[in-house]
Amino acid sequence: MNKYNNHSFKLIYIVHILLLIFVSIIFLSSVFIIEDYEINLVTKVSIIFIITIIFIGMVFIYFIRNKINKIIIDLYYIVDNAINNENIIAGYKEDKLSSLESKMFKYVNITKSNKETIEEERNKVKSLVSDISHQTKTPISNILLYSELILENNKLDNYSKEILQDINGQAERLNFLIQSLIKMSRLESNIIQTAIKSNSIEELILKSVQKVYKNSEDKEVSIIYNFNKELSACFDIKWTTEALVNIIENSIKYTNRGGSISIDIISYEMFKRIDIKDNGIGIDENEINNIFKRFYRCKNAKTYDGVGIGLYLSREIISMQGGYIKVSSQIDKGTTMSIYLPS
Repeated sequence: MNKYNNHSFKLIYIVHILLLIFVSIIFLSSVFIIEDYEINLVTKVSIIFIITIIFIGMVFIYFIRNKINKIIIDLYYIVDNAINNENIIAGYKEDKLSSLESKMFKYVNITKSNKETIEEERNKVKSLVSDISHQTKTPISNILLYSELILENNKLDNYSKEILQDINGQAERLNFLIQSLIKMSRLESNIIQTAIKSNSIEELILKSVQKVYKNSEDKEVSIIYNFNKELSACFDIKWTTEALVNIIENSIKYTNRGGSISIDIISYEMFKRIDIKDNGIGIDENEINNIFKRFYRCKNAKTYDGVGIGLYLSREIISMQGGYIKVSSQIDKGTTMSIYLPS
């Protein structure tokens, strides 16, 4: 690394100022000495003076440029050494570059330490979620199985049936929450490997609608879709179906009985846009930026079942494939979720 002290720039300034003063004194002395009628000689001296000033200026610029280049090179080495965990103080001098190098080294170390801590905590959470899933899978499955078997008994009174149905519903909700946490953990840990390729959008929508059809039928919510069957986009069919299912399920959940959901596709040069529009309860404008946060639930959705994780998962799945989601909504009029997938 280049080594120089804090006075190197000052030295250049002082030397060039002294040169300018010296040349100016010589020029003025020459002018006073020369007689008035010797105009040609005065002109020549003036030209020499101007050329000398220009030359000194060029030399000054050259030295300053060299010094700046050296500083840039030193800064490059400082950053590079800090990244490579090499704490090399420039010449062991108490100058600004040495101070900057030391601070940069400390900053990089703190950043690396924070990153390692976050990664360690993330791995702990992932391990914890995996353990919880493993330990609760069999008990929840047994609860669901036994409750369904008991419900098949025709001799049960209505009160017992209601309790069993509540148990069954809560067990299913718990199972859904655990599975969602596992998916969230896998997404955040970059464990999920997506197979992104050109796929049919018709196939994507048909698969998604097929998975939510029973829910829509039970609630008498019609799903209408009409689009060009030849349209395609680049996405992972399995995980993108998961994202669309979460969004359509939300639309069904927050749409009143007898309502409708429409699915349309708009083709752009760079993206294909899938609009999922419902005529449900809508979202307050102040809450639109929060609906994709983990476990966030809108104020007017508190009375509905849910844990507030579906839209978060959908956004993460779409984002990891180079797409994004936009939302437009009005209270009591409905919501439009626009999913953009790369063409």
